[in-house]
Amino acid sequence: MAAASPDFPPPARANYALLLLLLAYILSFIDRNVMAVLIGPIREDFAISDFQYSLLHGFAFSMFYIAMGLPIARLADHHSRKWIITVGLVAWSLMTCLCGAARSFAALFVARIGVGVGEATLSPAAFSMLGDLFPREQLARALAVYSLGITLGGGLAYIIGGMVHQWFAAMPPPVLPLLGELRPWQMTFVAVGAPGFLLAIFLGLLSEPARRSGVVAVDAVESPHGLAGIGAHLRQHLRAYVAPIGSVAVLGILGYGTMAWYPEFLIRSFDLPRVEAANRFGFMFIVAGSLGALAGGWAVEPLLRRGYQDAPLRIILAVSVLWILPAVLGPLSGSPTLAVWMAAPIVFFLNAHYGVGVAAVQFITPNRMRAQVSALMLFITNLLGLAFGPTAVAMLTDFAFGDDLALRYSLALLPLLVCPLAIGLILQGLPAYRRAAIEA
Repeated sequence: MAAASPDFPPPARANYALLLLLLAYILSFIDRNVMAVLIGPIREDFAISDFQYSLLHGFAFSMFYIAMGLPIARLADHHSRKWIITVGLVAWSLMTCLCGAARSFAALFVARIGVGVGEATLSPAAFSMLGDLFPREQLARALAVYSLGITLGGGLAYIIGGMVHQWFAAMPPPVLPLLGELRPWQMTFVAVGAPGFLLAIFLGLLSEPARRSGVVAVDAVESPHGLAGIGAHLRQHLRAYVAPIGSVAVLGILGYGTMAWYPEFLIRSFDLPRVEAANRFGFMFIVAGSLGALAGGWAVEPLLRRGYQDAPLRIILAVSVLWILPAVLGPLSGSPTLAVWMAAPIVFFLNAHYGVGVAAVQFITPNRMRAQVSALMLFITNLLGLAFGPTAVAMLTDFAFGDDLALRYSLALLPLLVCPLAIGLILQGLPAYRRAAIEA
């Protein structure tokens, strides 16, 4: 997708790097989200509630994913980004496999922490690399392609996870060296974690792109921006940053809550077999979600050409408004077919805003701050979205409604709580963002 530019790598090299980063992102979402189709078996084996399960799915993964993101991003601003990603890929793949060795709630909790630590290496370093691979006018599209990892990985997590679990459930329990006899849900973790080791070889052979400022290569001896400089920059443009980061963060509550619980809602409300619910939602997630990710990224460039410096925020604002109605009506559907079709606009908007939000932050951030500011964005968005999204739904189900079958009402209530807040955060920051974009 890259066009030739004298100050950037050849299009073939840039697109190859984008492809490898996309594959890594896909695997990361498969490894983190495969638990969404294993809720029933895990709850049964460990005798836990929805709320306790949500701690495994969201909190255990995100607590160190969030905490490690900032120091890893600082390394990425000063050291080889492709090696940071490669080492992290090996680590999270290993820990995903070790999720399959868990014999208790505590052991699975610790393994999920390890997955989060490994995956913390990916996005801040990838965002920084992409900024040095593609010119500014192509960056939103490149980030939209990269964000396809959410839809492809998330959708494949449901489809592959459901199929692999069903396959192992139909055969005698396998016995692996050192791990012993494993249940079907445990073997599912091992199967989805293993491909990461192969991709790590290709990432290790990738060339590290030269760092740039705008379209000019950054000299190797340039002094890096310190934390004080980053803090001063953020304070100077506080409202400009609050708009994209804050809105993406609160929308993440709805997004991650939906990703974690929508297949389970189909199972509980309509008695769909687990593999059928996973396949139907997973297919819809891949198709509609990918279209949403691409549409969001592609919509930025025409607005920029027309002179709208706040183009990314306008896209996020539109998503925040349009997402509400399908997100409420989908869980209240009266049939599984209607619920799956209503998932199409839900996952379309779920994925239309994230790459745009990242691009919005990149547009107003100096080069040597990008990985660290991106990590700050990930810290905030994941603290609210990844850590709290699945738990918010579970808390509504367990503590507000007190009934597993009320999951649909928890999912329907969530957009009414978060979308208006996202709209307000964007509106307060539009003028400040325009000024910061022009200044950048």
